[in-house]
Amino acid sequence: MPELHDLSPSPGSNRNRKRVGRGPGSGKGKRAGRGQDGQGSRSGGGVRAGFEGGQMPLQRRIPKRGFKNFNRVEYQGVNVRDLSRIESGEVTPEVLKAHGLVGTLKKPVKILGTGEIDGAYQISAHAFSATARSKIEGAGGTVTILGQSADEPKAPVAAKAVTEREEAPAPQGDEASEAEGEQA
Repeated sequence: MPELHDLSPSPGSNRNRKRVGRGPGSGKGKRAGRGQDGQGSRSGGGVRAGFEGGQMPLQRRIPKRGFKNFNRVEYQGVNVRDLSRIESGEVTPEVLKAHGLVGTLKKPVKILGTGEIDGAYQISAHAFSATARSKIEGAGGTVTILGQSADEPKAPVAAKAVTEREEAPAPQGDEASEAEGEQA
């Protein structure tokens, strides 16, 4: 068995430090590989990344388009062809994570319709494409949408606000002048 005093690093793995500015014979004398005088030759000198000497930098010259909506919902997509990795039965986001089909349980899961499905699955996910839903149900499976109660369909928020306004219409004509008189 080797002893501590027998150990040595692999040949070529340990190299001497490059000593710059130590004479012309070293090949890195006088200016030490920093070029001629200027900001870049100074200790602590240099310019920030992307700086072009005052010229409008590339990052600001090129046109910008679009934005990222901070209210966006980013789904993790799983195609029906990938469900063949799982035995027929109940499929939930936890099962998909265990089989490596989704990366995290923090983002919602959407089942997409690419490929064919082999077997009847009871799938629970946050969203389904129309193609995926038809393929799953065509193969004898069932679809359950998570995060939504079964008895109430998902209503858009804007429509709800409109119905509240319709219930209490603003006073018009003589009613408006009476309401103003009561307030004063």
